[in-house]
Amino acid sequence: MVLAVSFVLVAIRQIGSIKLQIWQIILGGAAVVLITGQISITAAISYINPTVIVFLVGIFILGEAMTRSGYIQYLASKLFKSFKSVDGLVLAILFSMGFASMFMINDTMAIVGTPVVMFFAVREGINPKLMLLSLAFAITIGSVTSPIGNPQNLLVASDGIVKEPFIAFFSTLFIPTMINLLAAYFVLRLFFKNEFKNKSLVHQGIIIKDKSLANICRLSLALFGISILAYIAMEILGIAQGLSFAYLSIIAALPILLFSKDRLAIVKEIDWQTIVFFIALFVLVGSVWQSGFFQYAINGLHLDIDYIPTVLLVNVIGSQFISNVPMALIYLKLLTYANVNTSTALALAAGTTIAGNLFILGAASNVIIVQMAERKYGHFLSFFDFARVGILITAVNMLVYWAFLTI
Repeated sequence: MVLAVSFVLVAIRQIGSIKLQIWQIILGGAAVVLITGQISITAAISYINPTVIVFLVGIFILGEAMTRSGYIQYLASKLFKSFKSVDGLVLAILFSMGFASMFMINDTMAIVGTPVVMFFAVREGINPKLMLLSLAFAITIGSVTSPIGNPQNLLVASDGIVKEPFIAFFSTLFIPTMINLLAAYFVLRLFFKNEFKNKSLVHQGIIIKDKSLANICRLSLALFGISILAYIAMEILGIAQGLSFAYLSIIAALPILLFSKDRLAIVKEIDWQTIVFFIALFVLVGSVWQSGFFQYAINGLHLDIDYIPTVLLVNVIGSQFISNVPMALIYLKLLTYANVNTSTALALAAGTTIAGNLFILGAASNVIIVQMAERKYGHFLSFFDFARVGILITAVNMLVYWAFLTI
């Protein structure tokens, strides 16, 4: 009941004249289940996944430093300057942001990517809705490919079902993800065809605001890349078992924490609200799991929970009601009762991720983009704006991943 009320409030985000933020609603729900004894403090702590929390903090520090220094905007300008049409720019956003979200986690790319796409929307006179949707679909689809692409993938990868997660994710999901990114371009072109008509773009250079911090970010990115390659090498050698993904983001954040004079300001300005959101969400979902509600619901429907089409469909639909991270948490627990293989676990990761393309509330990254665009730039992306494009993209995504996961 508390979880249901929490997500109804997330949908409306207002009680009378009081406007609520998503993290406040989920934190309030967690407080209610603790105060009413629906879950003990000890049990609540046990449900919090430290790998996800530490990884998010580290990668958020890197993202904040890149935004603060102007380095991310500089990279985007360099990357996009050769594209002189809206077609080229949208393709560049889809594939570059999608690729970046494989490693930078999609919530981080939502934070650093929104100012980038809004910059081009305002300067080039492109419909902001097209730019925002391009970013949202890019970072959702792109993040499917990697075990560190989003929080739900982290949960699946750290659960132990998938052996050698980097290799498994990339070898199975990379090609269908590229197909889905290209499909997103054609769907966006279908819905925004007037924006693609003979509009030439004139790019101007962007100057880095803080060169010292940008240099530190370069070092952080280099170390991050090296640590990922080292992790993959250890997977190949069979010595990565038990090694936490959290170390990857800690390594990336260390140069900023050690060498930047702005380290305290950076740590203060990272998206702590999202961190609180996830901690509270773990507690809230833990209480629901203890109640047995979802176990009884799934059993009552007599679903084959490890059948790949079922995994994809249930998680895409379920994520619209309770968001993708709690859906992944609950389904992972359900899978402990089934004979699960790697393909089933990857289907869970893909299903809970592409659920973010259906409706705004399907993923936290969507919420970040929508709230930033409205709060900082005054551009409103409605539920309908998102859904009318997202329904078709999600249907295509499901078919493509289903085909590749059942080969």
